[in-house]
Amino acid sequence: MAFSTTISFYDNSLLLKKPINGLINNQPLGHLKFAPLKIQATYVASPSFKHSFQSQEVGNKSQKVPLPAFEFKEYMINKANQVNKALDEAVPLQHPQKINEAMRYSLLAGGKRVRPILCIASCELVGGDEGLAMPAACALEMIHTMSLIHDDLPCMDNDDLRRGKPTSHKIFGEDTAVLAGDALLSLAFEHVARNTKNVSSDRVVQAIAELGSTVGSKGLVAGQIVDIDSEGKEVSLSTLEYIHVHKTAKLLEAAVVCGAIMGGADATSVERLRKYARSIGLLFQVVDDILDVTKSSEELGKTAGKDLASDKATYPKLMGIDEAKKFAAQLVDEANQGLAFFDHVKAAPLYHFANYIATRQN
Repeated sequence: MAFSTTISFYDNSLLLKKPINGLINNQPLGHLKFAPLKIQATYVASPSFKHSFQSQEVGNKSQKVPLPAFEFKEYMINKANQVNKALDEAVPLQHPQKINEAMRYSLLAGGKRVRPILCIASCELVGGDEGLAMPAACALEMIHTMSLIHDDLPCMDNDDLRRGKPTSHKIFGEDTAVLAGDALLSLAFEHVARNTKNVSSDRVVQAIAELGSTVGSKGLVAGQIVDIDSEGKEVSLSTLEYIHVHKTAKLLEAAVVCGAIMGGADATSVERLRKYARSIGLLFQVVDDILDVTKSSEELGKTAGKDLASDKATYPKLMGIDEAKKFAAQLVDEANQGLAFFDHVKAAPLYHFANYIATRQN
């Protein structure tokens, strides 16, 4: 089923052109403005997210909507440091040393820690604190790292570079890489159950269920298998959306939802934050697809152009670069709408997260 409508989204003139990292031309991100554009869009119903569209610009208004003033760069650095410390403590170097070395190699290889920081930010938004969310935040990074280790294997994407370093199987061999991923996945659930403090048991169980659904046959695995089965075939936008909602967006959604659960959010607030998270989750993949064809391997810290070389379906391939950028801007707008019911100041990190994901350069 399809229907046409006119929608508004924020046109970020810097979208995918300049790195932000919290500052633009030495100005806080709160100075960045978004101009809403009118877009004539045709939506095609899909069982997942209902976002596939064709568009053309039909108008422009001069109204400006600023991001809330917030030191996002400092926030990201501080939170990432706390997450890294907790991850280091969660996987000590112990017997058998080889498997723990492999786990630590990938888990502590750097990265922006987007998922754990989103978990913490969501928890803080609804009245919780970093300590309540940290075990779940670490679990999310363990699951994410597992997915990267397995995704890089020769039987999957067969990649040699991740976060600017040789992939796990290149250092430790395929057998150890598989086991390291498995160990991180099981540790993630143990870590939440064993280390979450001052949160009711029913909420801990709810968060664990969210994580399990996210990584299993209703989440990451579902997206991965449809992705594999789609190789070499003509793929529709609705199928591409299904792949990325499950393969990428679901884990970002779990990060925000688990943080809200641990922070004590009511059911309505959890679902409003889920809507926000679904938008930034799909946004993350749209931007990733664009970067894959516009950046070098050195800039990305992973092999660039692999999707193009393997003829995989991507948003730029199906929509074109310009339309993919417009879609990304629309998703930023939708994410911001999901935050409209929350305190503007407390939600500042999440507003900036959406803009950060849209304008990231690697």
